[in-house]
Amino acid sequence: MTRSVESRFIAIISGALLVVVAPLFTLFLTLSSQQAAKNLSERADAVLATNSQALGKPLWEMDTTSIRQIATLLVSDSAISAVQITDDAGVVDISEVKGNPSDFRGLDAISRPILYKTTQNTQQVGTITAYVPRLGWFAALHQVEMAFISIFVIAILTVFGAAVLGNRVMVIKPLLRLTAAIEATRRLGSRHHVDWRSNDEMGRLARSFNEMQTLLEREERELKRAHQQTIEIYNLTPAMLFSLTVDDHISAVSDYWLLATGYNRADVIGRPFLDLIAPADHALFADRKNQAKPDSPAIEATLRFIRADGSMIDVLIVETSLSAAGKPPGSLSVMTDVTELKQSELRNHQQAITDHLTGLLNRQGFEGALDEKIAEADEAGTEVACLFVDLDRFKSINDNLGHAAGDAVLREFVERAQPLLREGDCASRLGGDEFALLITGEGAERRASELAQKIVDQFDAPFRVSGTAVRLSASIGLAFYPSHAATAAELLHKSDLAMYARKRDGKNGAQVYDRVILDETRERAEMESDIEVAIAASWFEAHFQPIVDIKTGTPAGFEALMRMRHPRKGLLSPAGIVSVAEETGTIAQIGTLILEDALANLARVSRLPGMGDAYVAVNFSPLQFEPGLPMRLAALLARYDIQPQRLVVEITEAVLLHDNPEIRNVLNEIQQFGCRIALDDFGTGYSSLSYMSRFPVDIVKIDQSFVRSLTEQTDEIGRKNRMLVEGISAISHKMNCKVVAEGVETEEQRLLLQRIGVDFAQGYFFSRPRGISDILDMFSVDEPIARSLAS
Repeated sequence: MTRSVESRFIAIISGALLVVVAPLFTLFLTLSSQQAAKNLSERADAVLATNSQALGKPLWEMDTTSIRQIATLLVSDSAISAVQITDDAGVVDISEVKGNPSDFRGLDAISRPILYKTTQNTQQVGTITAYVPRLGWFAALHQVEMAFISIFVIAILTVFGAAVLGNRVMVIKPLLRLTAAIEATRRLGSRHHVDWRSNDEMGRLARSFNEMQTLLEREERELKRAHQQTIEIYNLTPAMLFSLTVDDHISAVSDYWLLATGYNRADVIGRPFLDLIAPADHALFADRKNQAKPDSPAIEATLRFIRADGSMIDVLIVETSLSAAGKPPGSLSVMTDVTELKQSELRNHQQAITDHLTGLLNRQGFEGALDEKIAEADEAGTEVACLFVDLDRFKSINDNLGHAAGDAVLREFVERAQPLLREGDCASRLGGDEFALLITGEGAERRASELAQKIVDQFDAPFRVSGTAVRLSASIGLAFYPSHAATAAELLHKSDLAMYARKRDGKNGAQVYDRVILDETRERAEMESDIEVAIAASWFEAHFQPIVDIKTGTPAGFEALMRMRHPRKGLLSPAGIVSVAEETGTIAQIGTLILEDALANLARVSRLPGMGDAYVAVNFSPLQFEPGLPMRLAALLARYDIQPQRLVVEITEAVLLHDNPEIRNVLNEIQQFGCRIALDDFGTGYSSLSYMSRFPVDIVKIDQSFVRSLTEQTDEIGRKNRMLVEGISAISHKMNCKVVAEGVETEEQRLLLQRIGVDFAQGYFFSRPRGISDILDMFSVDEPIARSLAS
């Protein structure tokens, strides 16, 4: 510090002297030396001019003695140091030198021509050269001038020394004291004051420094007190606090953090925090800042933390960056032990994806597992097989034995199925009596087919429920990834379609998905859409097929058969419509439309000659038998002015199967009102004869399957069917029921049925089902109706 300030001060003064005094002194010396040199040169010129005239004749006459005398005379002059005289002919060359005759260094040469005047002219006969001394800066100074210069130099040096001394006393000394105070403060850590008092700038600087030291002492005390409070808060806060550097090394930890983790402070300070995290979560911790929300100042990450004893806990870390001058020097984090919360979440998640009844995955859990299995199959290049299992006739167990019995059956099915699964297979209860199984790995398709057959075989043994043996079967659909589906949802959907295809084909078995199933499903979906539109747009029509007296051929009535008049597909028969409508529940709406159209058509037919007593038989679905049906029939009959006995309600075995008291009451009310009841497709069910005794039946219709085989004399089935028809006819007549044979197509069949004793018949032999306009045209001709139908 001293050398630096003082040297700079000396440099400044020296520079000032060099800039101001040195140029003036140099200029003075230069002008003095130039004036002296000029005087010397003028004097030498005058001497040479005088002597050059005197040398003209001697040089012309070659008088070397005179020439040498003149040269000696010239050298004796104080202004001339040497003389050289030469002639133009090169004969004379005389030199005179003071001192060393060969030393001409430091001399300047002045030459003049030597002229000689003859009678004719003036000519140059030689040259005289005088050597004069070269004057320096101080050579031209006189003694007085040297004295003045000496005094001037002494004065400058005195001023220079006084300035340096004054600077050292007035500036350097207080600066040294100030520096000593600063150094003492830096080394010892305590605040030192400057012992300097004056009224000048240095005094004010010392006072300001002392005041600053006093202020800093007070602020340091407050800062230390605040820092101590911060440390106490940091350590006493019941939370795991820790600080990280910019490169994620631990810079500080709280006492509570040490207590919860079991580490010592000395062991973790400076250690990478990554060392304390489970290896599987290293990438998550390293990428935490990239996952931070842009609108949130804090970064959150849930990691597995390794405690000092090697145990592992789940922690939630909330990290906040600490910035200084725009640069992040590190971060402050709060670490919370969330192990119990994570375990609770896992339990809740497990409960959310688990079926509480069977312990299998539920639909949500199965969909997640299916996504994982497909991802694994993609990586391994293997297959995934999905089995969609539905228990046949399970609903009857819930309806007849109760839901507790149904739950017991489901649990027993799971107990039977689980031993068939291998490690890595996945089972799920999707809901109700629907289950799904996943088979993965090599040979998944083969294993899935084998497993499906084993599951079907499991149902050979009855299920025991509350001491009751219950027999069930299973319909199973199989689909394979990636053969049948490209996504998890598609795979489940395709296996579901295959299962429904198995159900439609007779249940109790397995069906592998193929494209035909999808086409049938699309056609079914299209049919559902057509039915919805047809109901809204009134596309349904009631076509009539005559029912004739089998002896005379006279029409006694008509059967109303449902048809759909599609604007693009044309007239559609009931094939495919009824089954879809029964599944979707729209059969009741369709039945209501057909009933109204049939009664309207019957009212039009009644106006024809001889048709005033004709009846119409309308098929009713089990879904139509609700308590309000008798009232609705009464209202419709009154609207079209039709007597109740002219409406025949045709029912099938499905209506009577469960002997529902409510349906029995509806049938009794309908019969009491005057309508007749016809039992359709008689002989094809399990217990049709018992229905005749338990339900009000007026007409029995023999199924056309019996009629077709009547005329096949060589066929044993035909012989037996004739016996059955004879028995049905005899029993029906004994119970005061009329008998109608369906599907009569030949004269031979008509005659045979007539001999058996059947009352009425219908079929293509008499007439196909026709629209109302064709029926009106048919029966408005003049010929007798009996002859018309018999032909």
